[in-house]
Amino acid sequence: MMRFISAILLTALLSFVSGLYLPWWSVALAAFVACALIPIAPWKSFFAGFIGVFLFWGTMSFIIDSNNNHILSQKIAQIFPLGGSYILLILVTAFVGALVGGLAGLTGSYVRPPAPKGEKDN
Repeated sequence: MMRFISAILLTALLSFVSGLYLPWWSVALAAFVACALIPIAPWKSFFAGFIGVFLFWGTMSFIIDSNNNHILSQKIAQIFPLGGSYILLILVTAFVGALVGGLAGLTGSYVRPPAPKGEKDN
């Protein structure tokens, strides 16, 4: 459980740092590296990348959106079938990023060599 939480936090931290200098898809690199470094089961790696990026992107989207009083997001939410709800738009944005992070985390777990016989992979 501790490795899973560590993978989530490392994914979010690396996503933040890489997002300062690299394009949006750097969250995939962050989840990949975090889940390649921390040995957890592949399905847990998917959820660690998913949750880490979801929390990061959702938080960052909300902070950025709050700075302009939700003006742009409400207009964009009217284009999509979201009823003008900026909260739903932020959740959809975070979900799309989370899928990218989850798949990158899963890939990162498959790059790591398998655990030696007798060792249990959490």
